[in-house]
Amino acid sequence: MVNRNKGFTLIEVLISIGIIIFLTGITVANFQGSKDIISLKRSAHKLAQDLRRVQEMAMSVEEIGFFGEEFYPDGGFGIYFDLNNPLQYVFFADCIANGQYQTGNICGQVGNKFPETYGDPIILKSKVEITGLSPVSPHLHITFKAPDPIVYISGGDEAEITLSLPTGETRTVKVNSVGLITIE
Repeated sequence: MVNRNKGFTLIEVLISIGIIIFLTGITVANFQGSKDIISLKRSAHKLAQDLRRVQEMAMSVEEIGFFGEEFYPDGGFGIYFDLNNPLQYVFFADCIANGQYQTGNICGQVGNKFPETYGDPIILKSKVEITGLSPVSPHLHITFKAPDPIVYISGGDEAEITLSLPTGETRTVKVNSVGLITIE
């Protein structure tokens, strides 16, 4: 007599469940790492986009101001990086044409003064931080001014901003003296 039982044995079911659990664990573990790398790439692209935005503001001679007073900042527009605050960077209007952001600098006429900071600081994505600036310094100022365009990079002819994850994965955004912005 031949037994024609067409069901699964308990061992076959347990092995199948074990394989599914194992594959699910691998997928979930890799998902977090992939999510962090995507955040790093997005942060690098956002930084490059923000640099281009500041460059466009300078080239289009965008006017700024409050209370009905508008003017073009003498030094153009820029972005400021500070390794002491590695989770953000700041847009600024270079009102005194020194190519640098300084928190005490004031734009505007008497009665309508406002700080050089242009908008709120840009906060980087979760786990991403600025870990390196070149030229090596705790601070980096990149300023664009019309009409030529003039690109001022504090301390050199080329700037590199390195963004990193805690795992060691990095992306570098470069800006050269003619305003070319690249991501590596």
